[in-house]
Amino acid sequence: MASFNLSALVSIFLHFLVVSSHVSTGRAGHGLIGYGISMYYPLCAYTCRAVLSASQLNCSELTHTHEGMVMKREMGMSIETSPECYASDPNFLQTLAYCMSSHCQGVAVWDLEKYWYLNVAGRQPNQPVPKATYQQTAADILTQPKVTLVAGEALNQTMVISDEDYQASYNAQRMFEKMENNHERHGIVLLVSGALIPIAFSLLRFIPFPSALVTKFSAWFIDPPLFGSRHKTPVAGLFHMPTRGQAFFIFYLISINVILSAAGYSGSQPNSWFPSVMGSDGEIVAYVTNRLGVLSFANIALLFLYAGRNNVLLWLTNWSHGTFLLLHRWVAWIATLQAVLHSVIYLHIYLSKGTHSSEAKLSYWVWGIVATLCMSILLPSSTWPIRKKLYEFFLAWHILLSVFVLAGCLWHILKRFDRQWGYENWIYTAIAIWGFERAMRLARLARNGIRTARVTVIDEDYVRVNIEDVSGSGHAYLYFPTLTWRVWENHPFSVASTVLPVSDQISTLHYNADVEKLGTSSDGSDSDSHDRRYRSPTKVGLSFLVRTKAGVTAQLRNHTRLPVLVESAYGPHEDLSNYSTLICIAGGVGITACIPFLHAHPGMTKLFWGARSQKIIDAMAPSLRGVDMESFVGHRMNITDVLHGELVESAGTTVVLVSGPSEMADEVRCVISKLGRQRKGIKVKLIEEAFSW
Repeated sequence: MASFNLSALVSIFLHFLVVSSHVSTGRAGHGLIGYGISMYYPLCAYTCRAVLSASQLNCSELTHTHEGMVMKREMGMSIETSPECYASDPNFLQTLAYCMSSHCQGVAVWDLEKYWYLNVAGRQPNQPVPKATYQQTAADILTQPKVTLVAGEALNQTMVISDEDYQASYNAQRMFEKMENNHERHGIVLLVSGALIPIAFSLLRFIPFPSALVTKFSAWFIDPPLFGSRHKTPVAGLFHMPTRGQAFFIFYLISINVILSAAGYSGSQPNSWFPSVMGSDGEIVAYVTNRLGVLSFANIALLFLYAGRNNVLLWLTNWSHGTFLLLHRWVAWIATLQAVLHSVIYLHIYLSKGTHSSEAKLSYWVWGIVATLCMSILLPSSTWPIRKKLYEFFLAWHILLSVFVLAGCLWHILKRFDRQWGYENWIYTAIAIWGFERAMRLARLARNGIRTARVTVIDEDYVRVNIEDVSGSGHAYLYFPTLTWRVWENHPFSVASTVLPVSDQISTLHYNADVEKLGTSSDGSDSDSHDRRYRSPTKVGLSFLVRTKAGVTAQLRNHTRLPVLVESAYGPHEDLSNYSTLICIAGGVGITACIPFLHAHPGMTKLFWGARSQKIIDAMAPSLRGVDMESFVGHRMNITDVLHGELVESAGTTVVLVSGPSEMADEVRCVISKLGRQRKGIKVKLIEEAFSW
């Protein structure tokens, strides 16, 4: 009975040492556990050594605690066993060889020899080689050992490991590695599904479903806000309501995280790391908190994937950048919750053991706290009111804390496990995604170089910015380094035109005329000949219509020429040629996103444009020659009447493009969804052109 109690106490000590305390170092692994990295193969050999590692050898020394050495405390003394001792002590080597020969009959001799060479002295990259091979050591055992080792007692002769101690250690390592395999597998499922599902759903657009059915389905399940009538307009000024389509995927992300956090656990007793005297729940709790840590890492990689404007999913799907930014925020909440739970559970474990004061001094613990705190601070500091009122502060703060999150997570792993188990690869993945995104920005900037922007004031709200010798479409990000000390500050603007008139005088008359896409006017040949008569040569360049508010855009009014960096081009336009009719609803500067669609569409087009003043309409008139347009100056457009009049009697397929203030976009969304639900046979698709941040 006394032997059993001593063995149990040693098992508790090993559990504390190996599973939940201090740091471990060793040879670098390649991959993830279960995917290139094996923790305990061959398991029988690792089990034998794990039991023996608690015993004092003849060459063990009395010393102070030293990281990386196996320690045992008896009557206040500290005993350490060095790698050199393990590699040369005959009693240890022969006992280990005898145990392996007894329990590893089904394992190839080559695998046993490989284990022996690499792991007898420890797991360090540079350590002593055992003085004899496994087969040589086993051959030196001339008689079968008779003495059974009591776990934790001195190993001063060749002994036999008891079946009880072997089984408890075997169960501990087998189950721990199985759970670690599950953790990594679940993390892979989370990351891969988060990337592939958007691609898979986007491919559905190539299946020729009936247009009326697609309209009805979108009106019920995709386009409307999940609740209420607001999507682009913040609810209560605090957050953005997802559409129903977005909500389905958000629900998936939440559900899969809950399922992967809760499923796939099992325990095994007797267990030297989690003995029954500690309570059977302790084993599962340790597995759960480790799972949460891995899933949080996987979500960190996913949220970086969703965040970038050079997100490869934007190239592979028809999902908008705004949708991915919304998903980025939801995944950030999930990852942070998992990190907090991981930290809180381990805090409880160490407090209950009475070891928190010593553990909290270790660098891995400190870096883990840094990462968790930074993630927790990022959430409230990224809410809509802060982004709206202090966007540049939010952006700098967001990037700074994100760097600390990645650094904290990485050093948390490296200081705790070194590079043995591949946990750091999740963070390397996030760093690679972020690095690629930033490198693509620099490449786009470098392609265009430093250019000169010509600024023309239109009225008290708008200016026109022309940049020569730059090509692109969709939208671009402009940097004005001489207007602010924050040289990294940039703003997105839709490209209004891809060609510029040669002189400023002509640009006043024919601003934004794209000769390749320009439509014909309703006046027929006379108007066309008039255009040919007055149209001057053009040159390559980009033109932008900018509404000047506070900050950098307001300072543009004080300049006529200034240096500019152009990060382009983003968001190539979706092909709408399959729709017989294009209806554009624009508000203010939102007209710039509509112009390329209006000129490129081969079918019937109609523009409804609401503006604050007539000056902006006059300035844009040359760009809209040949466009059927109805303008609303100084008063609100009745969107319901406009869309009812255009859609109810429409026989073909219609695409409605909205670009304007958030309230306008939300109203168009709700009206089209209502018509799609209530009107039988209507065939309409909604496209929203807007920037999200």
